[in-house]
Amino acid sequence: MKISIASGKGGTGKTTVSVNLARVFNAPVVLADCDVEEPNAHLFLKTQDLKGEVISVLVPAVEEKLCNSCGDCAKICKFSAIVSFGTPPLVFPEMCHACGGCAKVCPTGAIIEQDHRIGVVETSRADNVTLITGRLDVGVAMAPPLIRAVKNRLPKNGVAIMDAPPGTSCPVIAAIRNSDMVLLVTEPTPFGLHDLTLAVDMVKELKLPFGVLVNRVGSGDDRVHDFCRKVKIPILLEIPDDRKIAEAYSRGILMVDALPGYRKLFEGLLENINIMKSEEN
Repeated sequence: MKISIASGKGGTGKTTVSVNLARVFNAPVVLADCDVEEPNAHLFLKTQDLKGEVISVLVPAVEEKLCNSCGDCAKICKFSAIVSFGTPPLVFPEMCHACGGCAKVCPTGAIIEQDHRIGVVETSRADNVTLITGRLDVGVAMAPPLIRAVKNRLPKNGVAIMDAPPGTSCPVIAAIRNSDMVLLVTEPTPFGLHDLTLAVDMVKELKLPFGVLVNRVGSGDDRVHDFCRKVKIPILLEIPDDRKIAEAYSRGILMVDALPGYRKLFEGLLENINIMKSEEN
């Protein structure tokens, strides 16, 4: 089963939920940190046996001696990653989506593809948790190829938890696509409700089963709860606004380890996810 933890906005506690949920499993589990622009799950897990792998994508390079400056490559590129003004084309690797179209339409074979590094995927272990972390290189504009590289390293069987990037843009779609279930983490504030509605529209468009987790309950109002009741979205867990959680978080300690009472809450969350998944089937 693949469970994605997502949120319409940053700062709702998405990573906190991901690492604590992974921690309460009594069997091997994979935690994939797909928030490749700022991964931080490793801060809460004392991992060992770190291994890294450089990830690259294929981008075009032009052999000017073979180029006839026809401009066909620029015409097919919808992202302006390769442009021509009646001259041999200019390539902007940061804008390239690595589709390979320019090389296929080149009539003279002047365009070849070469590796362009975008980041690394790191694998490490902490007890029964295998952590797979994507780390995008500074200056790289597109996260989805690296997120897909992280997901390609997930096992075919067993349980995987994917900590998705915040928001509802392309990186989030790449992270949660083909999930068995999505858990949307929100907070009881006007901003939380606004961005939750966007996230709900996103998962509905992808036709993915989902539920909601409300974090820091008691710090805001009831509008998130009212919205979920109105549109019949199940709230699978409520986490109170507890100073002790923040204190443990500031020390890099998981709440299920620092505060045993919260372990039962996350075990209940896992049970609710399994019930919801069985009802979907």
